[in-house]
Amino acid sequence: MVSSALSSHRWDTRDLVLFALFTALIAIGAFIRIPVPFCPFTLQLLFTTLAGLLLGSRRGAASVAVYVFLGLIGLPVFTSGGGPSYIFQPTFGYLLGFIGGAVLTGYIAHQVPVPSLRRLLAADFAGLVIVYACGMVYLALINNVYLGTPISLWTLFIYCFVLPIPGDIFLCIVAAFLARRVQRTIAA
Repeated sequence: MVSSALSSHRWDTRDLVLFALFTALIAIGAFIRIPVPFCPFTLQLLFTTLAGLLLGSRRGAASVAVYVFLGLIGLPVFTSGGGPSYIFQPTFGYLLGFIGGAVLTGYIAHQVPVPSLRRLLAADFAGLVIVYACGMVYLALINNVYLGTPISLWTLFIYCFVLPIPGDIFLCIVAAFLARRVQRTIAA
């Protein structure tokens, strides 16, 4: 898998290219979206999960963090633009969750040299829990405390969990199969 090549502490040219590639893919994934109230469905989760699976915990999270940083300095790479004021957007917590999700996904996947499909799926779903936890808590806090537009727990649960979870589970499965495919291609 790519992980063995990227597990050293030094970064070489290939590492930097993969790092930049995943940062760009995450930005592209933000614009491939299906509008759902409160929490738009995008392909960001697919690419942030793949970053953790293929680059590992630290490098995967770093590529996601660079994406978030680029958006916060003003590049319009987020689903609704960019800039420092984006931290006041209700969905900003999901961006933070993507970083934590990549950390956990990469950590679980890279506990063995060649992770099985079962391990990759477990890593994906563990990362998904982090993404949802950060995203939903942040959305509730921003709406209820900062924006003054209270959102009930039931509404939060329906729009930010029930509606998007089937698509995100599908993306986790796709990420695991893609990572396994890359793993087999590199091993051959």
